[in-house]
Amino acid sequence: MAILSPSYLTFKAKKLNLYKITINIILCTVFYLAGFYQNSRGTISINTTSSSSSTAFRCAPTNHSTTTLDFAARHFAQDPKPPVAREHHFPPCDPKYSEYTPCEDVKRSLRFDRDRLVYRERHCPESHEILKCRVPPPYGYKVPFSWPESRELAWYANVPHKDLTVEKKNQNWVRVEGERLRFPGGGTMFPRGADAYIDDIGKLINLKDGSIRTAIDTGCGVASWGAYLLSRNILTVSFAPRDTHVSQVQFALERGVPALIGIIASIRLPYPSRSFDMAHCSRCLVPWGQYDGQYLIEIDRILRPGGYWILSGPPINWETHWKGWNRTRKDLRAEQSQIERVAKSLCWRKLVQRNDIAIWQKPTNHVHCKVNRKVFKRPLFCKSQNPDMAWYTKMETCLTPLPEVASIRDIAGGQLGKWPERLNAIPPRISSGSLEGLTANSFVENSELWKKRVAYYKKIDYQLAKTGRYRNLLDMNAHLGGFAAALVDDPVWVMNVVPVQAKMNTLGVIFQRGLIGTYQNWCEAMSTYPRTYDFIHADSLFSLYENRCGVEDILLEMDRILRPEGSVIIRDDVDILLNVKAIMDAMQWDGRITDHESSPHEREKILFANKKYWTAPRPDQD
Repeated sequence: MAILSPSYLTFKAKKLNLYKITINIILCTVFYLAGFYQNSRGTISINTTSSSSSTAFRCAPTNHSTTTLDFAARHFAQDPKPPVAREHHFPPCDPKYSEYTPCEDVKRSLRFDRDRLVYRERHCPESHEILKCRVPPPYGYKVPFSWPESRELAWYANVPHKDLTVEKKNQNWVRVEGERLRFPGGGTMFPRGADAYIDDIGKLINLKDGSIRTAIDTGCGVASWGAYLLSRNILTVSFAPRDTHVSQVQFALERGVPALIGIIASIRLPYPSRSFDMAHCSRCLVPWGQYDGQYLIEIDRILRPGGYWILSGPPINWETHWKGWNRTRKDLRAEQSQIERVAKSLCWRKLVQRNDIAIWQKPTNHVHCKVNRKVFKRPLFCKSQNPDMAWYTKMETCLTPLPEVASIRDIAGGQLGKWPERLNAIPPRISSGSLEGLTANSFVENSELWKKRVAYYKKIDYQLAKTGRYRNLLDMNAHLGGFAAALVDDPVWVMNVVPVQAKMNTLGVIFQRGLIGTYQNWCEAMSTYPRTYDFIHADSLFSLYENRCGVEDILLEMDRILRPEGSVIIRDDVDILLNVKAIMDAMQWDGRITDHESSPHEREKILFANKKYWTAPRPDQD
């Protein structure tokens, strides 16, 4: 028999122990899995008895009971109530407000000074006087005629006034023809019509070479002068007060001609310095020579260097008309002498007087004018006030100095290009560096950006792309006028507004481009009649006015000045647009929010909306 060595026996013992350990591990695993499976269906086993033995490889207790743990909540707090959205309600206003102009209200104006016609300036309602209702179109209102037909025709139901048809019957301002109003193009000083009158002016100064693009008409009547200049590519801002002639500016707007309610009285006109190429007054009844020439000084402020002032009517050619004007020769001679004296003190040069028309020209710089202050002691040059500040800014009797020049032949502020090249040329206010942060490159980029944006708008709002659908457009926050510039080939005009709260005053740039505009505080009503505009554009406007005034007040003003079936495009942050959309729904507008033209991931979105057609009820209906 073979004798086993001790080392071999040790090896066999270790091997047997390894088998036992392996079997124990397997059994433990099996029992653990079996127990886990049994107790995983809703209960958890808790060991309640200690084991009496201490086997090293024991894995499960031999005696235990189970307790089911219930994790259901025992205490319940009431769910918070969902936030209640503010319910907006904007009922129609009384039909008597169908031509309501809040800041030129006739009754409110009677509280103010009649001296120098101050009572006819802007006097806006206090916060408790602001209407919280929608101004109704008059019963029978119709969508206006399309341009150019609208230059001669308007619906009587839209502006139901016959006063001018009687008062100005012999001057061919306006006639009633059944349901229509017809505008023959006549005026007090141009009975042969505005077209012939403009031709007479064109024989005295060049209206065809593009050097004259922007004009302003003081006391415009029904704006026939501005209406017929449009065919000559001259864009005119016509203005007149809301006075005894009732709705002369409203007639102009129904015709599709740019116009605003306004008066030259004690505050500056709402335009920056050096805005217009030409200013005009045809029997506008402004006392130009009085009050130390303050009114002509204001015209000088808004005329560009080398710009023209045209005057027809009293006292021009008084030798022929003095009897018809029911005034004495002495009185008229004195008035003309006074005007001539003020014009010379402003360094204007009288170019010509032929028949009923006289034309003066502003100097291109003030080199000589500063020298001749030794002769003309008044007016002195203004020293402190910003010449572009013109929102409730009092007029002064000092002369607005032109920018300095290096040579007597230079044009102060820079040479403007001729139309249409000046639209996209770098404006001198930018190239000179006078507007911090604006460069030639940023101007070009802005122009290209708005071309893309307007193209995108036309894809979404097919009516904007439809020629003749819109005529009167408003840009409520115009910046550099890029929106208007992108539409220059369409048969529309755009009133470019630069809010007085804007970070940068860019209205001067807009005028240098050959476009028109005005200042405005959108916490107040605009100086225009209800139903002025076919289309309104607002870029980042509500962000600008956040925490300044109520969103609903701005939207109600938009509703007042927008025509039935008119359209609106608003660009802004998505959260702001959601609030705007909720208020628009209460105003019974149709609207939808779309993505930014660049990417749906942009926070800025675009709201397209339309005002529904509705009118006041019949006069005999409640």
